[in-house]
Amino acid sequence: MKKLALIFALGLLMYSCAKVPLTGRSQLALVPNAELQPLVNEEYQKALKANKVLTTTKDGQMVVRVGKRMAASVEKYLTDNGYGELVSELAWEFNLLESEQINAWCMPGGKVAFYTGILPITKDETGLAVVMGHEIAHAVASHARERMSNGLLLNFGVGALSSAMGQNPTLTQQIFLQSVGVGSQLGMLKFSRKHELEADEMGLIFMAMAGYDPRQAPVFWERMAAAGGEAPPEFLSTHPGPDRRIDRLNANMAKAMEYYNAAK
Repeated sequence: MKKLALIFALGLLMYSCAKVPLTGRSQLALVPNAELQPLVNEEYQKALKANKVLTTTKDGQMVVRVGKRMAASVEKYLTDNGYGELVSELAWEFNLLESEQINAWCMPGGKVAFYTGILPITKDETGLAVVMGHEIAHAVASHARERMSNGLLLNFGVGALSSAMGQNPTLTQQIFLQSVGVGSQLGMLKFSRKHELEADEMGLIFMAMAGYDPRQAPVFWERMAAAGGEAPPEFLSTHPGPDRRIDRLNANMAKAMEYYNAAK
C-alpha cells in the first residue's frame, strides 16, 4: 500500500507540473488558477476599499497606461508562444492607492496595485515600467498558484482546494492569503528569493518587449536601495539584496536589449 501511495503521489506531482513562460522553470501546479480567482477578487476589492484610490488622477492614469501597454506586449508574447490558455485567465486591473508605503504588488489574474509612496523613486514611465514588469511577472509566472500548491501538499497532502477547505477552512484561508501575498491588515508579504529573482528577470524582458529601455532597471534598483537608508523600503526585499538583483539584471541585459531593439 505504501508503494502504491508513493507511486500515486509521484504520478500526481509529475502530472501537476507546469512550465513558467520565458524562463522554462518547472513548477508545482496542483491548484488551477481558476480556483484561486474568486478569492483573489474578494481580497483585491478589500484592498481598494481599505485605501484611497487615485486611479483617475494624472499619476493614476500613468499607472494604467504603463500597465495596459505592458500587458498587451506580454499577452502577444504568450499567445505567440503557446500560452493562450494562460492569457484567457488574465483579467488585468491597475490601480494607484494613496499610501506612504514604498511598495507595489500584483495578485493572481493580473490584479495590480501601486502605492503613491513608490512614485518618487520610479520618477517617470520607464521607472514605473521596471516595477510594473516585476509585478506582472508574478502573475504570468503563477507564483501564487505555486505557493498555494506547495502549501496544500505540505499541510494536507492534497492538491484540491475544495478538499483542503473541507478539512480545515481556516488553515486553507491562511495558506491562500500567504500564497497571494496578503498579510495582516492587507499588508503584502514578500515572495521567496527564487520568485523575486525570477520576477526580476521576466520583468526586465517584459519592459523591453513593451519598448521601455531595460537599461533603466538597474538604475531604478540603485535608487530603491538608497531610498530607505537603514530602513529598506517594503518593496526592497531583504533577500535578495539590491546588489545581487542588479548583477542578475545586468547578466540578462543583452537578451533584454534584443527585445528592446526589436520593439523600436
